[in-house]
Amino acid sequence: MSQRVILHCDLNAFFASVECLDKPHLKNVPMAVAGSSEERHGIILAKNELAKKYNVKTAETVWQAKLKCPNLVTVPPHHEKYKKYSLIIYDIYKKYTDLVEPFSIDECWLDVTQSRMLFGDGLTIAKKISDEIKETTGLTVSIGVSFNKVFAKIGSDYKKPDAITVITRENFKDIIFPLSASNMLFVGKSTLKQFEKVGIKTIGDIANSNKDTLVKLLGKMGETLWIYANGLDTSPVINTREKEKSIGNGHTFKRNLIGDDDIKEGLTILCDTVSSRLRKKDLKCKTICVTIKTPEFKSFSRRQKMPFFSNTERDLFETSYKILKENWNFKNPIRMLTITATDFEEENNKPMQLNMFDDTKKASKKLENFDESIDKIRKKFGNKAICFASGLKSELISDHEDKEDEN
Repeated sequence: MSQRVILHCDLNAFFASVECLDKPHLKNVPMAVAGSSEERHGIILAKNELAKKYNVKTAETVWQAKLKCPNLVTVPPHHEKYKKYSLIIYDIYKKYTDLVEPFSIDECWLDVTQSRMLFGDGLTIAKKISDEIKETTGLTVSIGVSFNKVFAKIGSDYKKPDAITVITRENFKDIIFPLSASNMLFVGKSTLKQFEKVGIKTIGDIANSNKDTLVKLLGKMGETLWIYANGLDTSPVINTREKEKSIGNGHTFKRNLIGDDDIKEGLTILCDTVSSRLRKKDLKCKTICVTIKTPEFKSFSRRQKMPFFSNTERDLFETSYKILKENWNFKNPIRMLTITATDFEEENNKPMQLNMFDDTKKASKKLENFDESIDKIRKKFGNKAICFASGLKSELISDHEDKEDEN
């Protein structure tokens, strides 16, 4: 079997670059896209190269940024505009492969293994994509080319802006091992503190550590990071934008979620919305994906299959909670939480064949009937007519507002 060729494409300072397209004068001053100063949104979302020279950082508050750079020009975000450009660039990616997996609005993985006969090797394809994005939109992209998703992601961060980095089985130790452990996917401040206790400073240190030691230190995530550091990641690039591929609900909470009670409350509210949307579209899902964003804007995502197709709040909640329980330290704060349902098939909508000895299916059918009753009440009296008790006086989300993920 031929070696995989994976690209990770990361648009450079995406929000700021899009704003500069309409306002070219902003290219000549330190500028940043910043949210409202109200509530929790007065933070830097993106900045241009001139602002970076003042050490302005994404996710810090506007006032902190202006202490470093008093002349910083801030502009409000225009999310519809960013979505428009994101879709244009997504269509460019689709010219080169059907396997495109968005990681965020400005980042995507592409599996171009089967595209080489048409377009050339990974580096050639990366150059073609970079040139086409520049010519079509005026934006630039940094691209990592490698044999797995993790190294491709590290490659896109390795040189910026407007750069291409190729990481192969032959050179990955030279390029990746000297990098700080903070450059590894899913390594945040909490994990770095744990690493400091055992003298791990670089990705090479992670790779050369005893796997069992890392598991004792970090649990299951310790083994995952050891696999990543040694170039053993085999996760596939999953196309999540074909047809109705996902239905999700996410929210940036009014305060960070910390501890079991907070997480359960947040999950209940989000899973209730996702399950309701599934039923409105007459869909059931097999896979649940949980995505976390930390206060430092680090993203963490895990998915898990359920034993059977379902669209009940309880099944979605239990699967989501299990994912977090197995992969996340509940003492660590969560800024944003997203629940996404995937894996929809036509057979999902067939009536469930019950077995008198199958208690699991019987219970699931009862849950479906319960949720359908809730749907009927909400349809007649409004969405706020009935909700879970944990959400009645929730301090996490105002009026159960939510944000639907892009499909």
